[in-house]
Amino acid sequence: MDSIKRYLLFVKPYTKEIIGTIFIGMLKFGIPLAMPLILKYVIDHIIGGNQSANEKITELVWLMGIVFVIFVLLRPPIEYYRQYFAQWTGSKILYDIRDQLFSHIQKLSLRFYSNRKSGEIISRVIHDVEQTKTFIITGLMNVWLDMFTIIVAIIIMFTMNVKLTIVAIALLPLYGFSIKFFYSRLRMLTKVRSQALAEVQGHLHERLQGMTVIRSFALENYEQEQFDRRNFNFLSKAIDHTKWNAKTFAVVNTITDIAPLLVIGYAGFLVINEDLSIGAMGAFVLYMDRLYNPLRRLVNSSTSLTQSVASMDRVFEFIDEKYDIVDHSKSKELKNVKGDVCFENVTFSYDEDKEPVLKNINLTIRSGETIAFVGMSGGGKSTLVSLLPRFYDVNEGRILLDGEDIRNYKVRSLRDQIGMVLQDNIIFSDSIKFNILMGNPAATEEEVIAAAKAADAHEFIMSLPEGYETEIGERGVKLSGGQKQRIAIARVFLKSPKLLIFDEATSSLDNESEHWIQVALERLAKNRTTFIVAHRLSTITHADRIVVIENGQISEVGTHDELLNRGGTYRKLFDI
Repeated sequence: MDSIKRYLLFVKPYTKEIIGTIFIGMLKFGIPLAMPLILKYVIDHIIGGNQSANEKITELVWLMGIVFVIFVLLRPPIEYYRQYFAQWTGSKILYDIRDQLFSHIQKLSLRFYSNRKSGEIISRVIHDVEQTKTFIITGLMNVWLDMFTIIVAIIIMFTMNVKLTIVAIALLPLYGFSIKFFYSRLRMLTKVRSQALAEVQGHLHERLQGMTVIRSFALENYEQEQFDRRNFNFLSKAIDHTKWNAKTFAVVNTITDIAPLLVIGYAGFLVINEDLSIGAMGAFVLYMDRLYNPLRRLVNSSTSLTQSVASMDRVFEFIDEKYDIVDHSKSKELKNVKGDVCFENVTFSYDEDKEPVLKNINLTIRSGETIAFVGMSGGGKSTLVSLLPRFYDVNEGRILLDGEDIRNYKVRSLRDQIGMVLQDNIIFSDSIKFNILMGNPAATEEEVIAAAKAADAHEFIMSLPEGYETEIGERGVKLSGGQKQRIAIARVFLKSPKLLIFDEATSSLDNESEHWIQVALERLAKNRTTFIVAHRLSTITHADRIVVIENGQISEVGTHDELLNRGGTYRKLFDI
């Protein structure tokens, strides 16, 4: 039950609200408990009394008037506030959990995301967290209210007839044993079903993102089979869960159905022997309903709570994912960056048990210098530049910025000084202004426009229907590749970092777009330490130095002309 203990840490700040809700609920559940006593009084003291008919009617009218006032005027606001505070508290707790999960998501390394489907992560944050609400509403509130109802009902029944009450509760131990027996397996089956559902959701999310590929290759039938396989896996897990759940209900509901029959039989026997009044028998039968209805709800609650606890397990399993990149206790803020970078004996592998992607890299870059990395695909160029903002940490060696190991700086302050323009920049489904402001959310409108002009984006932005407020769709689908790149460059202009990384920033563009993007990039790189990863060698001839990387190692370093004259790998790449 470690998950429950951890979950209660989120619940703790709302203890007063939960206690208040339970107290209101006691009033709500307590009022109906008077109903059987009212019936007993009407049968034994009014109908069976010695008064005249008129006196009986008058007494009945007064009794019903008082009862109606209680049920019509008092009970509705009690019911309203119980529901409101229960749902408010549950929603606030889920808000806190999701808030922490999103913070956690932003700290997880790219290595984690490379091994997980985004749909499965979304399933845990949305579906599993929502399922835990049952624990709050049912486990922390309704279960206690049902227990309160049962205890009060049993106390009232004892005051009416001890022997009959003992018969009424005789099967409760058997009921408790049944719940305990079925619970553990039900929890395991629920967790397995949730995982299968997350796999369906993850697969669906990925295919929705790649629908153009599915259509262009006419893979509809193949993808239908792939989806059916995962969907059928979820179906089989859901059926296993349903079977065990049905067994639980069959056994437990049989127990709760037998108990009232025993009471009716014994109560009838007592009435025949004149040891119990007819009104008391009627009240007892009604109290059996008050006693076993909560027990039936507890059966439903146990299955719902099982689902809730299984979802807790999945949520905390996700929260327990370790961070690869962390600030140590002596990490310091990065300020007043000069821009000198040095790679010292850097070796890196994505997985410790696999061949290193980078091997013994040694390279020193001076402040303001533009360095280009070239080489065949898979050689390690993009991996090398991804080490600088600490998307990953080196396995061996170190990277120095202004003479200090970058691991000694706080990660966020390090990344604040680095601007990146990638081949496939992420553009969010919001306005153009919002996307540029990602570079500096505190920037003014004038600064946004200035950044757009510097990136040669202002003209095309103003030609759009709503200018900077134009919504550009998911991943910027309403913009061309060149337009998206200009937005990304404007974002970096607004950030104004000391270090720049251009990773294949123009490789997917046509010649005209590439020319204008190249002009904007060179304007952005002025007086900044710049790293360029490129396949098109024509875009990096201006670089101060060109570094050729082959099989994770540096094979050549020099200017464009020097490397051409050397006649090595760079010359071969350039000729190709």
